[in-house]
Amino acid sequence: MTLVRPRNSRPTSIAARSLALGLLLSFSASALAAETTRYLALVDGGKQAGQQVVSVADDGTTTVEFVFKDNGRGPELKETYTLAEDGTYRTYSVTGTSTFGAKVEESFQRDGDRVRWKTKSDQGEMPVSGTALYSPLGGAPAGLSVALGALAKRSDGRLPLLPGGSLSSRKLGEASVARDGKHQTVQLLALTGQGFTPNFVWATVEAQPRVFALIYPGFLQLIQDGWQANANDLETRQKAAEGELLVDLRKKLGHDFAGATLIRDVRVFDSEKAALGAPTDVLVRDGRIVSVGKAGKDVQAARIVDGKGKTLLPGLFDMHGHVSRWDGGLNIAAGVTTVRDMGNDNATLQQMIGEIQGGTLMSPNVVPAGFIEGESDYSARNGFVIKNLDEAKKAVDWYSEHGYPQIKIYNSFPKAVLRDTVAYAHGKGMRVSGHVPAFLRAQDVVDQGFDEIQHINQLMLNFFVDDKTDTRTLQRFYLVAEKTADLDLDSKPVQDFIQTLASKKIAIDPTLATFEFLHQREGELSPIFTAVDTHLPPDVQRGRRAAEMNIPDDATWQRYNKSYDKLVEFVGRAYKAGVPLLAGTDEVPGFTLQHELALYVRAGLTPAQALQVATRDAAKVARVDGDRGSVSAGKRSDLILVDGDPTRDIGDIRKISLVLQGQTAYYPSEVYAELGVKPFAPAAKVTAAK
Repeated sequence: MTLVRPRNSRPTSIAARSLALGLLLSFSASALAAETTRYLALVDGGKQAGQQVVSVADDGTTTVEFVFKDNGRGPELKETYTLAEDGTYRTYSVTGTSTFGAKVEESFQRDGDRVRWKTKSDQGEMPVSGTALYSPLGGAPAGLSVALGALAKRSDGRLPLLPGGSLSSRKLGEASVARDGKHQTVQLLALTGQGFTPNFVWATVEAQPRVFALIYPGFLQLIQDGWQANANDLETRQKAAEGELLVDLRKKLGHDFAGATLIRDVRVFDSEKAALGAPTDVLVRDGRIVSVGKAGKDVQAARIVDGKGKTLLPGLFDMHGHVSRWDGGLNIAAGVTTVRDMGNDNATLQQMIGEIQGGTLMSPNVVPAGFIEGESDYSARNGFVIKNLDEAKKAVDWYSEHGYPQIKIYNSFPKAVLRDTVAYAHGKGMRVSGHVPAFLRAQDVVDQGFDEIQHINQLMLNFFVDDKTDTRTLQRFYLVAEKTADLDLDSKPVQDFIQTLASKKIAIDPTLATFEFLHQREGELSPIFTAVDTHLPPDVQRGRRAAEMNIPDDATWQRYNKSYDKLVEFVGRAYKAGVPLLAGTDEVPGFTLQHELALYVRAGLTPAQALQVATRDAAKVARVDGDRGSVSAGKRSDLILVDGDPTRDIGDIRKISLVLQGQTAYYPSEVYAELGVKPFAPAAKVTAAK
């Protein structure tokens, strides 16, 4: 059972980190009569993208067969388990492949007061007394219903988990659902104890509840077959219930800094010069920077922030997010005050932007990119999915009318109408970026007018594909992992490509940190988290030790590792040649951006240059540099206060003691504590002015 939201590696997410985890479920296996139940996974307003078939034998053994395919990838799994009297696993096993093709093999067994488990990334044995539910790493979480049933048997309302942790639930409301004249009541539960944020499930109302529907608003509606007509109503109700929790969360963690605030004796990062200044003062008032310079004793301020020994920077930009309403905590705590959303459900994103502007949602400000995909069996079902130029123009028109500064083209976009679509968007003053559509190379989209290319793999495929290579499959990952090791970065094709990008000022959004999964081996913690592992919840640490690529032996790993090193080197060479570089994540918020900046330093940038990329340079590309991106009088007071000097040690960027977002202040130590993360720095000292 893995209760996490989908990773952001597709326009969802989410990005996540794996679509294999947290997407589908089974019903409770407590019934002893043989029966089969089917659940459907629906995306894009009702298109089926997967199913899960759950069979319960007469002896209580449950078998789950699960497949989910979206955006050219997805897991295929077979799961089998039996339950003990307390509703927890007696035995459990799962085999198959994960979202990106890694082999899944996992087993668990309990004999009396001793348990044993083994996965591809860990194994263990330990004594256990009383009820405790094993939390699988790699399966379709059929355990979600198992967990609900076991939790219902607990008088204290908490279910101990193995290898550690506990699960609890809170009822948020009820709804009546109907089909063929039949009615039943279902309840919305918020589950806490795994991951960084609550997970939500619609469950039946009975002594041993089971899952009825699992909904990720704007992305997935998973519901018991036959009841699909109720999915939209349940999603609406769930969004409203989540909204109430999020309003309360912002009230709890956001501090009103209305009036004047004086930040004293702080060193300011000059993002224009990529340099750190001498100690000075910064005065802000009602969400705007008033002055930067030594303040006299007569300055009137409602509060004073002690900045001695600290660095003040503009709020950071994440230039590749797929935001959700629950991302705000991890982003804000990491100093991210603006996110460029690179593809989302349009209605969901519009709702979020309204909530941010209305001051009810803890979130970075959002700069939206309009997502346009072509119709195919591999389509990512977000934004607009089009078939021809007329539909593409209508999509561009909608985004233009709603204030989007750019569009993003995706994998299945029809190449026959690409040039005209790019020209049409440019005619409306919009930037154009994206993946490289199938059967094209990066050079082709540059020639057809792209202003920017997403992801390091999309760039490197330029040297490995021809007009018959379908990069909508897992080939877009495995080709890069296999072939980049032998690519000569000094060769004429590579150097010519870099010079073309530089001369035309084509920006690259490499998301290097995201692609660490190309060389992550089973049992090794994702490099995104190696510098912060002791700060993370144990279940997150364990979950991020599972590999996503199929790396069968040490020779393969050495090759993939060499390829990854060259990806990093390519980015450094491109930057030094004058290619505009953008820092984005497409992964777990906050932590991934911090690691992305560290990778830029590894690629040859100075820490100050990496910070400039994530502040001034990002603001210019996002077309908001008149409002933010530097610590300058008149701009928004989107500011972060850091214990230490990240221009010398980029790792110091984690030590944030205060985040100002306009006139709202957040203390990352408080935010992280709410998310189950050990803080990296104490809260800044703020005193009321005398």
